[in-house]
Amino acid sequence: MTLTRATVLQAQEMERVFNDHPARALIGKLDTIVTTLRMGQLLLPVTINDRRLSPTCYLCCPSVAYIAYAREELRNLAESPAAKRAMDSLLRLAAPLMRMTGFDHQIQPNNWLLATNICCALNVAEIHEVTQELCAFHPGMAIVWRSLNDVSDARMLAFFRACGYGLYPARQVYLFDCRQGPVRVHRDEKRDTLLLAQPDFSVVEPRDIALTDFQRIEVLYAKLYLQKYTYLNPQYSALWLQQMHEAGVLQFYGLRNRDGQLDGIAGFFDRGDVMSAPVVGYDTTIDLKAGLYRRLMAIALQRARDRRLLFNMSAGAAAFKRNRGGIAAIEYSAIYNRHLSWKNRAAATFVRAILRNIGIPIMRNYRL
Repeated sequence: MTLTRATVLQAQEMERVFNDHPARALIGKLDTIVTTLRMGQLLLPVTINDRRLSPTCYLCCPSVAYIAYAREELRNLAESPAAKRAMDSLLRLAAPLMRMTGFDHQIQPNNWLLATNICCALNVAEIHEVTQELCAFHPGMAIVWRSLNDVSDARMLAFFRACGYGLYPARQVYLFDCRQGPVRVHRDEKRDTLLLAQPDFSVVEPRDIALTDFQRIEVLYAKLYLQKYTYLNPQYSALWLQQMHEAGVLQFYGLRNRDGQLDGIAGFFDRGDVMSAPVVGYDTTIDLKAGLYRRLMAIALQRARDRRLLFNMSAGAAAFKRNRGGIAAIEYSAIYNRHLSWKNRAAATFVRAILRNIGIPIMRNYRL
């Protein structure tokens, strides 16, 4: 099956699932409408969010992504209390400004409801055409494209800029690029690979994930992304994870213990020659010496090597990713707001200036 055909079927399936179930039964704390958008041979999922539904999950709500989530991330500045206090004060002051941008009242193409979307290849004419179409049908809504980084998506960022989009820094991600040939194996990756080969856990491939595993996958994801980090992360249900696995949107690999139970899971999202791992989880009650996260990342890096893919490692665990060859990149959201009110546009200009002049230096200086 061609990539285009697979994407069409997956987008249709995603829309069907949301038609059949309330959004919050699929992803907790998410309020959104899911539809699709035809672009030539492509069919992309689209989310539509009314400002009256805000705040909702950050996947569809910039004020949560840029303010609430950023405040949670201040825990990474624990070694610099003064910087942490200053940033917390700045974020509190910026919250009303972010709401004034109107960005929460939005339509978001290519939103697979994952922390890291993968950009589809569009040219300037296609971006311009779809932008005009969306403005006509949703005249009061900002148009948002997430997950574009300044390394692997530099060309697409230039295209969006040429079409009148503003680029808003979101976070720092790490890239592991195997597309042009073998990448040096770092010392930590060698150790992780040796750990993965130990017999106490067996690697489970997508075809061996059973229907009875998805309740456990929900629990493992929650232990890491919700309980350990923050409940602002997407709260994926077993139903949603199963539906996306069956549709081929996510491909799950697991670590099964000797009793047959999954104790680690990684769900991969592929588009063309790029992959991400937006669903990762493991049993955090198991001794850290077992290295479950290290084993899962060993699976991911080997998968990228075997398939010659660029692995977008997303944000977080920065030192871990750098030590395995991850290259830092600043991720942006491309947002079109030229059709909104002058008050919205003025607030957006201030927000972008803050993100560019304060946000980016902090990401880089603290190597977040």
